[in-house]
Amino acid sequence: MPILYSFRRCPYAMRARMAVAVSGMNVELREVVLRDKPPELLAISSKATVPVLVKNDGEIIDESLDIMRWALAQNDPEGWLSVIDEDLISANDGPFKQALDRYKYPHRFGLADGLDSREEALVHVQRLNQILSEKPYLGGRTASLTDIAIFPFIRQFAATDRIWFDGHPLDGIKKWLGELVNSTLFDTMMRRYPQWNASSPLTYFP
Repeated sequence: MPILYSFRRCPYAMRARMAVAVSGMNVELREVVLRDKPPELLAISSKATVPVLVKNDGEIIDESLDIMRWALAQNDPEGWLSVIDEDLISANDGPFKQALDRYKYPHRFGLADGLDSREEALVHVQRLNQILSEKPYLGGRTASLTDIAIFPFIRQFAATDRIWFDGHPLDGIKKWLGELVNSTLFDTMMRRYPQWNASSPLTYFP
């Protein structure tokens, strides 16, 4: 059975778990605590970040988007691979994520506050909101890989200052977030698991 090293709150790990869950694949889940990473993870991934997937043949996949594509290549019952907007995903994983980190953790970057970075991130959110004002999901009528790849990061942005976020006219984004957060898939993906170590019993996901 493939092994998936994960961390519940990491947005990269979240999108990987959502793809694994929707594919119907079963994996052995190893929940990592980032301040106490297991030596088994450090031995297989020089980046030592999650998610990391170890396939049955021993091949290592340590990029979340690649894990998503791998899982959906096995089985894609909802057609997520039919809509992949590489530009939106790149904007999310690049400039938006950089601004999001500075907004959430300004002192890590020597900033007095993250308000300028919040405005930079808001430009991306408004772009998505414009798309979602015309259709329920970024790819059309149903969720796709594009939606799920971006969703955990937008959720994080919204939660950083919920009062501020709720005060903005972002009806498309808010409805989209609500649909995804209140889904059975989200509940499955966000189950809590104990920290894994070499003596832990096997834990299966989903």
